[in-house]
Amino acid sequence: MSDVLEYRFIDKQDWGPGPWQDEPDKLQWLDEQTGLDCLAVRHPTYGHWCGYVGVPEGHPAYKQHYDSVPVDVHGGLTFGDGCREEDQPHGICHVPFPGRPEKVFWLGFDACHAWDLQPAKESLFKSLGLPRLSAFTPVDRGEVYRDLPYIREECTSLARQLKDLEIPVKE
Repeated sequence: MSDVLEYRFIDKQDWGPGPWQDEPDKLQWLDEQTGLDCLAVRHPTYGHWCGYVGVPEGHPAYKQHYDSVPVDVHGGLTFGDGCREEDQPHGICHVPFPGRPEKVFWLGFDACHAWDLQPAKESLFKSLGLPRLSAFTPVDRGEVYRDLPYIREECTSLARQLKDLEIPVKE
């Protein structure tokens, strides 16, 4: 496995039991197949994961609006921007591994869509005495917590799709 950086900075004690208790809050790694930088960052308010793949300068998707990048990922792309260096340890920014570009453009997605469980939000509703959001619908929505392995798989898929954009189509 490639280099991995792991960060823990969110107090999840009030979120109740679940896989989030043993997960870090941010993970950085290099996708071995594509050579692209990847991040998984937990949303500090709702507790869901967001996944990002960094493309270097010269990549066709570099500095493109995420809506114009033709990829298929969980919930669609919802983010495109450079490193937010002011929040490097907690947010969407990386510590470049040796030999890796410092400047990348992050394209990302989130697991905060319909039927995605957000553990911190559920905990907040419970603490306020409010019913779960799914209680407002007549049918159990079957919400699923998109855990870190799921987010890593989606990042791997996104990295492969972004790498494929580098290859010109032969006519």
